[in-house]
Amino acid sequence: MKIDLSGKTALITGSTAGIGYAVAKGLAASGASVVVNGRSKARVDEAVAKLTKAVPGGKVRDIAADVSSAAGCKELIAALPDVDILINNAGIFEPKDFFEIPDEDWSRFFEVNVMSGVRLSRAYLQGMLKRNWGRIVFISSESGLNIPTEMIHYGTTKTAQLAISRGLAKLTRGTGVTVNSVLPGPTMSEGVETFVKDLAKQNGQSEAEAASQFVKQHRPASLLQRFASTDEIANMVVYVASKEASATNGAALRAEGGIVDTIA
Repeated sequence: MKIDLSGKTALITGSTAGIGYAVAKGLAASGASVVVNGRSKARVDEAVAKLTKAVPGGKVRDIAADVSSAAGCKELIAALPDVDILINNAGIFEPKDFFEIPDEDWSRFFEVNVMSGVRLSRAYLQGMLKRNWGRIVFISSESGLNIPTEMIHYGTTKTAQLAISRGLAKLTRGTGVTVNSVLPGPTMSEGVETFVKDLAKQNGQSEAEAASQFVKQHRPASLLQRFASTDEIANMVVYVASKEASATNGAALRAEGGIVDTIA
């Protein structure tokens, strides 16, 4: 299968690093005109330069805007009135005891993880419907199904993304537009790499041993028995964003290594 997204414009929020950057790279390699987004102009410029080297000839541009606020989303939409592919990837997480999570944290997590996707989908979905083609993908998490006790607020926002994605998909009935969500599991992003290095030093292990032990201890149901790479998650997202995925709509697609113990 050759995925060709030539002529399509893709916006990936929070794409200066991690899964977002890997998705931007995959979409650019498939011919899409990619818009890299992040809060810091310096970080966005750095990611664009890196992406340009990684995908020679790729079409890449940058828009620095903080999508965690209504004003930031408005600024982004003004700079980019229409997109064909919207990847709602911007998100935050933080392990924290439930009894120590203040209202402010709950609000902050909803603004970043949930409302950013709501605002941008509201802005771009109508144009997709008029053109009769478009893709919206929410980057959720297996934590949306297996709510982690150490960060209930995060898990709740990831469940909310699944509900929003399914609801929006129903608005696309009979059109060439699809809305789906992808559920990664433990993924070796930049932040996780740092965490694993620190863990390895603390326990006198190699980084590979520390990573393997962490998954076995904290995600024992994993069939993969390791962290996924950001590229492995991006592969799923790029497919869902493609023309070839036209019959996949309203789905919660698991890329979590078999942690969720269900056949459906």
